[in-house]
Amino acid sequence: MNISFIDVCISGDAFLDEVDDYVDAWHDDNTSEDVELYEYLGMTWQEYSLWVTNPNILGSIVNARKKGLSLESAPVHEIHALAARASSKEEAQRVMSWLKRIGKLDEA
Repeated sequence: MNISFIDVCISGDAFLDEVDDYVDAWHDDNTSEDVELYEYLGMTWQEYSLWVTNPNILGSIVNARKKGLSLESAPVHEIHALAARASSKEEAQRVMSWLKRIGKLDEA
């Protein structure tokens, strides 16, 4: 398997905005039918699900991985910042719902 997008970002050899190039490469790769896109990108299913609904989370995924953490175990202040950086009210609400589901945010 090739080095994943997440790994290449961690090493500093790719920028976050290059993710679409990796998605295109997965579509073009003859062996991609054996590997799911989230695996090809180097994400867990949960990370991929979050990224699909909130593309701005990609930097947080890479940052958590750099620190050897899952996104769920990243420091609370870093995760809460995701909602603050949301590009729309709906996106912020999705992040807040996820934070509640993983127990990082108390029900209000």
